Amino acid sequence: MIKDIIDKQVFELRKLWLNKRQLLFQVLNLAMIVFSALMIWKGLMVVTKSESPVVVVLSGSMEPAFQRGDILFLDNSKHHVGVGDVVVFKIKDRDIPIVHRILKVHTRPDNITFELLTKGDNNRVDDRGLYAPGQLWLRREDILGKAVGTLRYVGMVTIALNDYPVLKYVLVGFMGLFVLT
Repeated sequence: MIKDIIDKQVFELRKLWLNKRQLLFQVLNLAMIVFSALMIWKGLMVVTKSESPVVVVLSGSMEPAFQRGDILFLDNSKHHVGVGDVVVFKIKDRDIPIVHRILKVHTRPDNITFELLTKGDNNRVDDRGLYAPGQLWLRREDILGKAVGTLRYVGMVTIALNDYPVLKYVLVGFMGLFVLT
């Protein structure tokens, strides 16, 4: 059964290779899909004012509020964040953003600048151990956005693809094969 499917796909690819106009049409179609996805992502970045408007929860530090594999939608268009808000922040010299809740807001004497202390709901201590060396508070610039929505467990696909890179290449190969035929 699988051999028949593979043979059929190989036959269709050979047929497509001979018809250059159809091949060009398929390649342009694929390019249009990819560029449409990029435009949607960039549009979300502009609307939410966040460099990463959608993130996947990678650890269990926010359980029970958010489980590993939940997708969070972020909004960074409003300047105000307060105690109890779930925010995603980035630490200097680290690639992966962190999803935690604001524990304290420290306002500077100028009443304009404020600093934040965060903590995961499932963690025993605050996040000062996660911050950059010598950093005791987060600044507003460190915040990528405030969580405004969630999709439960949908991000497990992303986690599986990162945990098993071979799966990622197999999936991309199959998708490319089916798009071309």
